[in-house]
Amino acid sequence: MLVCGALAQLGERLVCNQEVIGSIPIRSTRLLEIDTAISTSLAIDARRVARRFGSRWVLTGASLSVAPGEAVGLIGENGSGKSTLLRILCTLLRPTAGDAAVFGFDVRQSARDVRRLVGFFPPAPGMYEELTARENLEFVRRMGEQPSASPDAALEEVGLAGLADQRVRGFSSGMLRRLALARLRMLRPRLLLLDEPYNNLDTAGIALVNATIRETVSGGGSALVVVHDTASAAPVLTRWFGLRGGRVAPEELPA
Repeated sequence: MLVCGALAQLGERLVCNQEVIGSIPIRSTRLLEIDTAISTSLAIDARRVARRFGSRWVLTGASLSVAPGEAVGLIGENGSGKSTLLRILCTLLRPTAGDAAVFGFDVRQSARDVRRLVGFFPPAPGMYEELTARENLEFVRRMGEQPSASPDAALEEVGLAGLADQRVRGFSSGMLRRLALARLRMLRPRLLLLDEPYNNLDTAGIALVNATIRETVSGGGSALVVVHDTASAAPVLTRWFGLRGGRVAPEELPA
């Protein structure tokens, strides 16, 4: 298939500085350094993080600490900066001021290491519409730098195995969310950054999100989950924070 051939050629080219991207492990000494950092550092250590868009300050000094093995929720009004904070933590945005680290790796200075450890689940799934479900996952697997499961196994886990060879342009919003969840489960990140993961999911889909959080936490990983639907997230989250006025503060667990 033309797409698969292009992906194979791409995989052959992704070699840089003695590191191989894709299913072949990266340099063993670097893996050891990463494993050491994971075992001795906070999953999230954000200190007085600020972010400005033009003249508007969205974050004005947000601080948050999340330990390995924790799953915490983040709530707040629309536009309060929740998604901005997640994007800073996964290196998609740079903070205007302040410091943030993921398992000891600074989001500015060690962005590549951060991306090896983080799994970001955005509100928009971001799939390639002309590729099939399997091809979308295979592309991500080849581009990734962390060990991963097989695309077929991930599709089976989220109930999309029967649609593996279907182009995703015909998928419903709920099916696209399941495919994004398959992508996340395939990559097995140490830190989940989930932005409204329950949107457009049925009861079974919600259970899959919660199972993914539980599995990550039980393996020593962590999760930060932005939610409006607190009832769906409550069974798996141990602490809650609110983001208001550009700053983070502890919240009581919603009833």
